[in-house]
Amino acid sequence: MTAAEQTAEDRPVTEVLAWSRSLLDPALREAVETLPASIRSIADYHFGWRDEQGRPVEGGAGKAIRPALVLLAAEAVGGDPAEAVPAAVAVELAHNFSLMHDDVMDGDTVRRHRPTAWNVFGVNSAILAGDALLMLAFDVLAASGHPLLGEGMRRLGAAVAELLDGQRADMGFERRADVGLEECLRMAEAKTGALLGCSSALGGAFGGGAPDQVKRLDGFGRRLGLAFQMVDDLLGVWGDPAVTGKPGHSDLRNGKKSLPVVAALTSGTPAGEELAAFYRAGGPPAGADLDRVAGLIVQAGGRSWCRTRADELLSDALRELWLARPGQRPAAELGMLARHSVRRDH
Repeated sequence: MTAAEQTAEDRPVTEVLAWSRSLLDPALREAVETLPASIRSIADYHFGWRDEQGRPVEGGAGKAIRPALVLLAAEAVGGDPAEAVPAAVAVELAHNFSLMHDDVMDGDTVRRHRPTAWNVFGVNSAILAGDALLMLAFDVLAASGHPLLGEGMRRLGAAVAELLDGQRADMGFERRADVGLEECLRMAEAKTGALLGCSSALGGAFGGGAPDQVKRLDGFGRRLGLAFQMVDDLLGVWGDPAVTGKPGHSDLRNGKKSLPVVAALTSGTPAGEELAAFYRAGGPPAGADLDRVAGLIVQAGGRSWCRTRADELLSDALRELWLARPGQRPAAELGMLARHSVRRDH
């Protein structure tokens, strides 16, 4: 075991995430508190801070992987993580904007083991609340006074634009029978990789990193983000509802052409042909067909391809991290967080 690995073992991933939360949460709550009361109540519910009646509750706020990347990346280039807190808040707000809109577009009724915001407050209110979170993300960066706030706002804006393009492609795939694997990979990198790359790069920039370090950190986050999406897609088909907080086979129910599905459809195998015939015949699977379709994806190699590719992307991400010349302890913890994020389905 290397010295870096030993250091990371002394602070397990749960402790790293708790440390990140301790820096993030006060500033995040302070930012959300500035929203109009009608919007704030929806945001408070979505973040897991309050119930439908506005009563305080504990838990349900998610792991906040993206803010942890910001703070660790700042430390990795020799900076003070406290200086990067506004960037961490901004990416968490932007991420939750996308989650609130995703839930509406996908018709998901459950997130983190309780009804989604639109399911409680209505579609229009949830859309407006998501818009407000995105507006607030840029406001937090603008108010930070950081010398690189202009660069940070442009970087976040570009990442959100890429995310939106990926989400549009994802929705478009649901209506198509001819989705290619390469375009599905580009969609997933835009939808998830862009914001994780932005998170790592913002941390590096706000931590005072050199341009080449920031570029490598962006590459680390992008590759990690694509691997992360692959694992999300695996969980969207085979994840345990008790762990994911969503119904079983949720992506199949929604007609998603996710990466394991497209890998199976384009495999050229008999199972892939049978799967393609099923999708051509009608709408998304339901009832007993859900298990049948999931089994065909496995037989066609979609599940194993996705798992193998996620591990390859993790290796690529860790190589980019090493090339950023990070400090030993934060590098070890970034690597540990990356491995934890990509092996959630094990």
